[in-house]
Amino acid sequence: MADPVDAATAAVAQPGLSPVELFLQADSVVKAAMIILILASAWGWAVILEKLLRLHLLQKRAGQLIASVQTGLPVSTLAESFEKALQTDPLVSVYRAMVEEHSRSADLVASEAQRESLLERIHRVGQLASSDALEHLQSRLPGLATIGAVAPFIGLFGTVWGIMTSFQGIAASNNTSLAVVAPGIAEALFATALGLVAAIPAVVFYNRIGNDIGRYGKRLNAFIGVFEIELSRQLSRKGERNGLRVA
Repeated sequence: MADPVDAATAAVAQPGLSPVELFLQADSVVKAAMIILILASAWGWAVILEKLLRLHLLQKRAGQLIASVQTGLPVSTLAESFEKALQTDPLVSVYRAMVEEHSRSADLVASEAQRESLLERIHRVGQLASSDALEHLQSRLPGLATIGAVAPFIGLFGTVWGIMTSFQGIAASNNTSLAVVAPGIAEALFATALGLVAAIPAVVFYNRIGNDIGRYGKRLNAFIGVFEIELSRQLSRKGERNGLRVA
């Protein structure tokens, strides 16, 4: 006669516990929760990788572009180094906006007051262009925050539903052996694990990317300052050549 313990052990060993098998054996509701979490995790990683790569390239180009104009920044035309850069680069967009504003106001710098007004307009235009660029960089970041906040609860819902299904199986079979309970509990816990797998990277990289965007924003502000200093210097020289007193 077979040992009951051995029989129960064999019954438990029969169902596969690999991730793929747990997914295939799961209840339809738990399976739907798993699919949502898998898709959310894939989308989140796509956003994370795209943002990290883009910010890395932007920071690298920003250092090169700012260094190339430290000795004298053109204020009426785009510098050659900027013309060769990608036009979607936020720093190039800010520079282009300020140069265009200067060009439109070229005939409005006859007096010291007009020069001060031009500097103020240049600053505002640069800040607006910087804000637009940073807002574009922050696109899709709220999605990471949503995944980080919601994914654990979706996984918990799958866990609760899986455990409820397991108890229903116990009630239907009138059998409390581990062979009856284990598959449903394993599927339920797998849903919780998927929720954490989706949420943890989303939260970590949401904060990391947010900090990187903040640092890049400081570089944009520093660049605006460099432009304003060079513009003020050139306007002062122009005023002296025209016989105007500069305070």
